[in-house]
Amino acid sequence: MTRYAAFLRGVNVSGTTMKMADVAEALTGAGFTDVRTILASGNVLLDSKAAATAVRTKAEAALRNAFGYEAWVLVYDLETLRAIFDGYPFDREVEGYHSYVTFVSDEEILDELADLAGDAGPDEKIDRGVGVLYWQVPKSSTLDSAVGKTMGKKRYKSSTTTRNVRTLAKVLT
Repeated sequence: MTRYAAFLRGVNVSGTTMKMADVAEALTGAGFTDVRTILASGNVLLDSKAAATAVRTKAEAALRNAFGYEAWVLVYDLETLRAIFDGYPFDREVEGYHSYVTFVSDEEILDELADLAGDAGPDEKIDRGVGVLYWQVPKSSTLDSAVGKTMGKKRYKSSTTTRNVRTLAKVLT
């Protein structure tokens, strides 16, 4: 049995609202065990014997069926998530800044996002990791930043989701 972190994209934003207890129930009903949600923003811990790709497919189908929305889920075993978290290349706690990790399941998309480093403003930091984009941006500039402007495009929705480093710390504890 493998312990996974499943990150749901677009939960409790832009009109897609759901209670985390209902999310846990839907995923338990799909056959996952020891399902636990963290915060109200689509962070789930669960156990499965299946590989991460199969967990993703099964979780997306369960959420689509339960809630009737276009569900996108990115799934990582906890060892991989720990390595991603430990690899964060910037100071994690900088006054006035958000520290993010964008999870990316498509290498071509990751290449595109990593290339945004050349367009970043003087206060925005972007660094490519294995399957992720590390990103730090002033709190008042998130949506106006190079990454923020790009991530809102439909093309990126099915293969990306972003989490604050503080959220990841809670998922890992």
